[in-house]
Amino acid sequence: MRTASNWKDYELIDACNGERLERWGDIILIRPDPQIIWTTDKKNPLWKNAHARYNRSNKGGGAWQVYKKLPNRWSVNYGDLVFNIKPMGFKHTGVFPEQAVNWDFVKEKIKSEKRELKILNLFGYTGCATLSAMNAGAFVCHVDASKGMVQWAKENAVSSNIADKPVRWIVDDCIKFVSREIRRGNKYDGIIMDPPSYGRGPGGEVWKLEEQLYSLVELCRNVLSDDPVFFILNSYTTGLSPAVMEYLLGVLLQKPFGGKVSSNEIGLPVTETGFVLPCGSTAIWEKQ
Repeated sequence: MRTASNWKDYELIDACNGERLERWGDIILIRPDPQIIWTTDKKNPLWKNAHARYNRSNKGGGAWQVYKKLPNRWSVNYGDLVFNIKPMGFKHTGVFPEQAVNWDFVKEKIKSEKRELKILNLFGYTGCATLSAMNAGAFVCHVDASKGMVQWAKENAVSSNIADKPVRWIVDDCIKFVSREIRRGNKYDGIIMDPPSYGRGPGGEVWKLEEQLYSLVELCRNVLSDDPVFFILNSYTTGLSPAVMEYLLGVLLQKPFGGKVSSNEIGLPVTETGFVLPCGSTAIWEKQ
């Protein structure tokens, strides 16, 4: 498992009884996590001294229960980058901290090339991977269907003092955008992709990752340059194993571009136990 262990402003303090006990800067949050199926004792005193807890509703969704004064927003640092944190209506905060292992990978790959790279970040969310690529010197095209998420990503770029670096912020359906880029002849040296497990398109069409992932990656292959550096595929879908995603990238990318493929779970170290909480999977094709 690849572990995001370089954080200073984030800490997964404990994980038990279906919940995470987390530190985001100076703020302590308790959030649900379906992966946490063990019922160990909650010995850490911060379980009873958190700022807020997200409680799920039996009818779907849920709400934050606030115990102490909770800011509407605050920030955490990861190296040179600054991410704005905002407790959202569906337990999220705007940052998936386990993805730091992929941000580090992106940074190292871009810097090792010693040439200006064009990177496409699809389903870019609040821009953490985008900022890592920008900060490493790449030109980035950030695409997300949510106007609010793209605005949040822009705010993160401002907070990180890199808003002046070359970037395109695009509010659009990712599949439609890539299809247009193919027609325009635009190419990218690297692609980062974090598609949702399930969703509905603007016309009400249903998106299921397992059913449409192959065609999505196949489509995106057409915007890779003649000398691409990496293709990163993330998934939180429990039924989609790392090995399946690795195989998919292998059959679609290794024949035309060579290189190598790999995959693994990614996770966060739990301070209280010393174990690692799995938080999804990543498959990577990379140039050799």
